Amino acid sequence: MKSYTSITVGSLNLFNENKKVMPFGVSSNYRYFEPYPLYIRKGKGSHVWDIDGNEYVDYNLGFGVMEVGYGNQKIVREVEKAIQEGSILGFEYYKTGELAREISRRYKMDMVRFSSTGTEATMHSIRIARAFTGRKKIIKFEGHYHGSHDQLLVNVNPPVPKGKTMSSLGIPEEVVTNTLVLDWNDLEQLEKSVDEDVAAIIMEPVAMNMGLVPTDEEFLRETMRIAREKGALVIFDETKTGGKAYSGAKGEFSLEPDLMILGKAITGGFPLSVIAGKREVMETIGPGKTAHGGTYNANPVSVSSSLVTLKEILTEDAFYHMRRLNRMLTKGYEEIGEDLGVDVSVASWGTSGTVFFSKEVPENYKEFISSDISRWFTYFFACLSGGVIPMGGFNEEWTLSISHSEEDVRKHLEVAEFALRKAKEGGMNMSTDESF
Repeated sequence: MKSYTSITVGSLNLFNENKKVMPFGVSSNYRYFEPYPLYIRKGKGSHVWDIDGNEYVDYNLGFGVMEVGYGNQKIVREVEKAIQEGSILGFEYYKTGELAREISRRYKMDMVRFSSTGTEATMHSIRIARAFTGRKKIIKFEGHYHGSHDQLLVNVNPPVPKGKTMSSLGIPEEVVTNTLVLDWNDLEQLEKSVDEDVAAIIMEPVAMNMGLVPTDEEFLRETMRIAREKGALVIFDETKTGGKAYSGAKGEFSLEPDLMILGKAITGGFPLSVIAGKREVMETIGPGKTAHGGTYNANPVSVSSSLVTLKEILTEDAFYHMRRLNRMLTKGYEEIGEDLGVDVSVASWGTSGTVFFSKEVPENYKEFISSDISRWFTYFFACLSGGVIPMGGFNEEWTLSISHSEEDVRKHLEVAEFALRKAKEGGMNMSTDESF
């Protein structure tokens, strides 16, 4: 098996050209990794091909977006029709109400507004919460990611967790004065922190940006109780989780957040995000009240793709298929780790999972960042060299699509066994080492 650098010369050459006109040669920081990023040419079903012609079974799926599978013909037909009729129409598209009703039915929320990205939706959600409560403070959890706007881009992936840490240059400290950062799954800390000036508690109900860190359901339920008692809102950021179970984490845990953010997988591969909420909260939005806008909000292409995705593709039967494969993949990782005697732990939920290089599955970000990240990169590059994209990054998770098969899972596990064996040996730069 050859190394990453020996099979991706085209990506290296393109990187050297692109970085002259694009910082780090990419359009999102999350697509860059050392020594250089992978440039993808096309995808079909559960597979993608890079510009060198290498084929990969893809478990990143656009960071969780493409559960419908690449090139899904149902979506292609609807999108072609939408483009022919006008990809953006200025005034309200006539199908947005149909999509809003479908989301309201499926996720049991009263009202819906659309934006284009998860970042926009979470930004608007905290504005709505402040408008409704008349309060200032927002509680978020370390290791949870809610988009790249200043007020929540704090303590996302700090290399050394200590106090409040901005996750980007250019964010003044005063911007996050009213952002409180707590540890995930720490109920005692939460109880001490929620006071009469907290407008909302925002969270990924299943943490999926420090790998997949499982949720203590009692912690979720107690968080809801505390928020109600103190008059604060609860915001479920289900940009990821909303598409990893039929009705998201909200449905899986039978909980009633005040606001809910959706995006990624429910859109079938096009830019659309959702702010859904209780009627009394959502009715704070409107002209002369709480601002919410966007030229590309609920454009015909994204609405058409989302409708066919929710109604015809990501059905309950589809989730049965994906979750069955996810259990198969999770069990396979557990067995390989045990057979090899390597310190790995595995967590999974819905259609996704993560392998951690630690003896126990982390419960919060501090435990996650103390795992052996260097061995993860050894594993990652070995997987790429074997034709599997296991996930998008060390703080990401794998995702199954409707197009994945048992054969794809067996391929993943075959390559993962080789990769975990190399990670156990440790220390090698798997992006460049030719010895394997």
